[in-house]
Amino acid sequence: MKKVIPKGAILVPETAERVFKGEIFEVYQWSQELFDGSHQTFEMLKRDDTVITIGLVDNQLLIIDEEQPHAGSHQSFPGGRIDPEDDSPLAAAQRETLEESGYSFKHWRLIQVAQPAHKIEWFVYVFLAWEVSDVQDINPDPGEKIIVKLKDFEAVKSKAMRGVDYLGEAKDIFDGRGSIAELLEINEFQGEIVDR
Repeated sequence: MKKVIPKGAILVPETAERVFKGEIFEVYQWSQELFDGSHQTFEMLKRDDTVITIGLVDNQLLIIDEEQPHAGSHQSFPGGRIDPEDDSPLAAAQRETLEESGYSFKHWRLIQVAQPAHKIEWFVYVFLAWEVSDVQDINPDPGEKIIVKLKDFEAVKSKAMRGVDYLGEAKDIFDGRGSIAELLEINEFQGEIVDR
């Protein structure tokens, strides 16, 4: 799949060998020549990329109260893993948002791609979505209990800036912005295109 990643992102080398495959993580190793000419085994993890949607609904932000058996209760934006059936990060964001919140949107913009840890080939795609096109019943996974909420900008920004639950993952998006209108001014993310 072709996707955009941050410039300078760290990827598992093509020559690396997969030495372990779990349910979420894969472990890769390769021999790396050092500056003195010796070699050492290097290692990285790899996992499916994830998506987050900041949805705008009638001048409010769409968040979810979610409970999972292993993670307890937390607040977040709709999102989740990019599945093999998804043909792009955008398709995954649209699917996850519909499943977890019931909302579909007319407009989508990729506003951030981050690599949370340089020792893991894993990217988090953050989309801004606005102008609701449809609302349906939610369809959460069996391991999720979800309550959909609409909150005003200041309440969500306050929680994001304080690092509350998973809303804190969007701290740098809210930092320095004072309104939904300013969120809508965020430009499309520019990175480099890879086929991975």
